[in-house]
Amino acid sequence: MADVVILFVAVNLVCLSAGVHSVSGERSFSIDYKNNCFLKDGKPFQYVSGSIHYSRIPQYYWKDRLLKLYMAGLNAIQVYVPWNFHEAAEGLNNFTGDRDLEHFLDLANRTGLLVILRPGPYICAEWEMGGLPAWLLQKPNIILRSADTDYVQAVSNWLAVLLPKMKPWLYTNGGNIITVQVENEYGSYFACDYNYLRHLRTLFRFFLGEDTVLFTTDGNTDKEMKCGTLEGLYATVDFGTDTDITKAFRRQRRFEPRGPLVNSEFYTGWLDHWGDQHAVVDAQKVSRVLQEMLTMGANVNMYMFEGGTNFGYWNGADHDTRFRSVVTSYDYDAPLSEAGDPTEKLLAIRDVIKQFRDIPSGPMPPATPKFAYGFVTLKKVGNVSGLLDTLSPLGPVTSQQPLTFEEMKQYYGFMLYRTTLPRDLSEPTPLIAPLNGVHDRAYVSVNGVFQGMLERDTVLVMNVTGQRGDTMDILVENMGRVNFGSKINDHKGLVSNLILGKDVLTDWKIYSLDIDGAIAGGWPHSDSCTSVPVPQRDPSVGPVLYMGTLQPNGLARDTFLKLTEWTKGQVWINGMNLGRYWQARGPQQTLYVPGPLLSPTLPNNITVLELERAPAHRRVLFMDRPQFNVRDQKS
Repeated sequence: MADVVILFVAVNLVCLSAGVHSVSGERSFSIDYKNNCFLKDGKPFQYVSGSIHYSRIPQYYWKDRLLKLYMAGLNAIQVYVPWNFHEAAEGLNNFTGDRDLEHFLDLANRTGLLVILRPGPYICAEWEMGGLPAWLLQKPNIILRSADTDYVQAVSNWLAVLLPKMKPWLYTNGGNIITVQVENEYGSYFACDYNYLRHLRTLFRFFLGEDTVLFTTDGNTDKEMKCGTLEGLYATVDFGTDTDITKAFRRQRRFEPRGPLVNSEFYTGWLDHWGDQHAVVDAQKVSRVLQEMLTMGANVNMYMFEGGTNFGYWNGADHDTRFRSVVTSYDYDAPLSEAGDPTEKLLAIRDVIKQFRDIPSGPMPPATPKFAYGFVTLKKVGNVSGLLDTLSPLGPVTSQQPLTFEEMKQYYGFMLYRTTLPRDLSEPTPLIAPLNGVHDRAYVSVNGVFQGMLERDTVLVMNVTGQRGDTMDILVENMGRVNFGSKINDHKGLVSNLILGKDVLTDWKIYSLDIDGAIAGGWPHSDSCTSVPVPQRDPSVGPVLYMGTLQPNGLARDTFLKLTEWTKGQVWINGMNLGRYWQARGPQQTLYVPGPLLSPTLPNNITVLELERAPAHRRVLFMDRPQFNVRDQKS
């Protein structure tokens, strides 16, 4: 091993002594294959980068986070572009507000940070469907991430919008984008379709020019590198603290014999699924391995440097042996916390970086101020099934068979399926999803009385009682589409028939629920005086909406919302969807509330959709720190 490290260091020294002078004033960024390094303006260049996702951080805080990365000693950031974040509906592109990618690039440029751009079209990132828009699934037989005609056409249309916006931001054009990734970890996907990669290469070259440094990133195995690499795209690897660095870079060398060593995703932490313990990666391991790689002359991007938050419905999911949804927090045990606060891990990393390059003088910007606003008591608004005039203003679609979210053109959130019991069920009768057809959780009520749940891969049968003609409502929750592996064609809703006893259930009324739209419009607080009367039976079981108000106190600071003894649901504050809570499963016990979301002078509206059971006290608590269940340190 020592001999190999010496070899890498020797190569690095050659690279540092190399370089050709560029034409005066001309900006350039390229690969020096002779001396195994990048060249920036003709001079050898090594980047020390960190991943940050603008889609997971409120725009208000972009400048703060970028400055903290810069002060940590980074000279670059790595940025994913989630296609579905910008084109949620086909042909309707949004680059405003929290989606203003060019503003983010400009802030990074003004801060002094170069950019490694990862525009996909697939990004993984533990993001909903890996960044692919769910409307692609309206073509039921589409083969994603392949040369499938429908997929390639959609990708081509999207990149024809995105890449021309990015071209002025290339370093050679006066911007700060130095390299651009094509696809993402493609070698881990089953298709292994080189025609698809060739098509992407052609598009990227057409829109960004022949001189732009294009690259691929793949996992540290021969199979992944074989299927994920293509001539003309510089091959890089990714790995964490538990990997033999020398072997990993040897593998890169087998596929890219000359050029810079690059770890495009050096894992500073890890993701959490509901039901996990919170992942923790030792700061000393991270800093030690980082030091070894930088000593070799490698270019390193730390994934993540700040994780941020899966607000709304943007979390992804994994499906190996079963479906596992990613939690709302994307804290990732990163050097900057979910709320953007410096950690001991960040300080350890900065101490390593300053051994290799000059870092900015001055103190690290402090953590943003937090505040514990205390308890707020909520009141019931009503059962979801009794609020359909508000939540589904267009009314139901009738169908003999259940329709999926994609067929209904509702891609996220919740839909309600309504039918009637076909016969008397005086004894508990099994309701079965025989083909595992509930994607992902179903909350079942009969005549407004909650009867139980079905859950994908986990709970495929429950018992129902009632009389013939009774109304059965099934509220189905999309828990986030699979973002990695072969099962990203992840249709949502009731994707196959349900069987009740001996009967296949038919004659459905299907309601698309626009809960977010109603709340964004001010409901239920705007018409709370005329809210639905509370039914006599206890509505605290099953899907119920609650509302409350956090009174202003002159402060608008970051805070963390804890729903002690609540079960599972969704929270909105002042119209913004904070994401999912699931106290019993964990590990996440609090939801991050960005301070700019709160008003210091006006009442702050809180809306909670509790899906299973609310506590009798109906209180929520605003704290000044997050809470996780923490597991043993991950290597």
